[in-house]
Amino acid sequence: LQDEAGIPGILVGVSVDGKEVWSEGLGYADVENRVLCKPETIMRIASISKCLTMMAVAKLWEEGKLDLDAPVQKYVPEFPEKVYEGEKVAITTRLLVSHLSGIRHYEKDITKVKEEKEKANRALKPMTTYQDKKQKEEKEIEKTDSVKPRKEQEGEGKSRSSKPGRRDKEFEQEEYYLKEKFESVIESLKIFKNDPLFFKPGSQFLYSTYGFTLLSAVVERVSGQKFTDYMLKMFRDLDMLSTVLDDNEAMIYNRARCYVYNKKGRLVNAPYVDNSYKWAGGGFLSSVGDLLKFGNALLYSYQAGQFKNSNDKLLPGYLKPDTVAMMWTPVPKTEVSWDRDGKYAMAWAVVEKNQQCGCCRQQRHYASHTGGAVGASSVLLILPEELDSEAIDSGVVAPPRGVIVSIICNMQSVSLNSTALKIAREFDKEKRAQYID
Repeated sequence: LQDEAGIPGILVGVSVDGKEVWSEGLGYADVENRVLCKPETIMRIASISKCLTMMAVAKLWEEGKLDLDAPVQKYVPEFPEKVYEGEKVAITTRLLVSHLSGIRHYEKDITKVKEEKEKANRALKPMTTYQDKKQKEEKEIEKTDSVKPRKEQEGEGKSRSSKPGRRDKEFEQEEYYLKEKFESVIESLKIFKNDPLFFKPGSQFLYSTYGFTLLSAVVERVSGQKFTDYMLKMFRDLDMLSTVLDDNEAMIYNRARCYVYNKKGRLVNAPYVDNSYKWAGGGFLSSVGDLLKFGNALLYSYQAGQFKNSNDKLLPGYLKPDTVAMMWTPVPKTEVSWDRDGKYAMAWAVVEKNQQCGCCRQQRHYASHTGGAVGASSVLLILPEELDSEAIDSGVVAPPRGVIVSIICNMQSVSLNSTALKIAREFDKEKRAQYID
């Protein structure tokens, strides 16, 4: 993947049944100074930050401090009440964590957003009949008849050799490159709080990092602490000592540099940005080892309740099993851009166990989240083991049971989810083979 995608540096970590079995850095954390990546290297994790924020939300909800279905103004009166098409509407925490709030993402033009969504839906929609397919092929031939063969070949070659890290449409949005330092999450609300909603809350899905900026304000008010202080304390509790704010001024050891490709296809340093406006949705740095710890804390919490005969011996999970099950339950009307088999849940994409026909593809249950930031890409994937009742009752095994994969790289616009899933399946296959032996 590193060679094919032209990634300067990449970090990979794998955990099996709670134990880190592979952690490696490949390539360069700093190309100019020839600093190699190592397992301790720290990079931007981008939108995996949403999963970390969700952990905080879930903890506050368990403690009875947060009502997921109360209007956000109960906690953040600075966020104005909204009206959609003349009707007063309510935005709740539950809608925020599943991107159903109607709050915009980086694109301010709703027409462009609708056009992109329609385009994506058409691309995923299969041809219903042979006639439809034939008609489309005829139209494509008509369009390309007048194009010179040489130009056609050049275009094909360009698409094959194009590299990630380019400024694709997502990274053309100006707000990705904000340089202003916000002193509080409340202050950062000014970017979008007075903008109109794109749709009635609860009616549609629109991935929104700004929704998580509002969520951070909710966490701050409910916890009675600064959002960043609350999160850093949670990281300490989870033993995630390498997970910190993406603060440009702070001295952060083992921090990698970030890269992009310019219009000429040359590797260059990523532009300076300040991520203080989106701590909750994309503002943390971490290592693959810390992300594995985070994944195992969730997997342990999820499975602990299933080990009935061993409950007196097991420590409680950071969250209750039912809480994680709620977080990993797909929500209607949602979608996932990085995994066509999945639906969005609560700050996680979830693929449910499924097999439509005998001797056909079996779809395993797993949860994942990817991240894309200026000069960085990431993924965290959790593949729980399908627990055997005899093994659970015998007390021979204990949670967490399953494979967790984390990948981070210092290049933007790199698709990592399918690679993480392949790695997880390979380690799961090896684990099963060992049991058989």
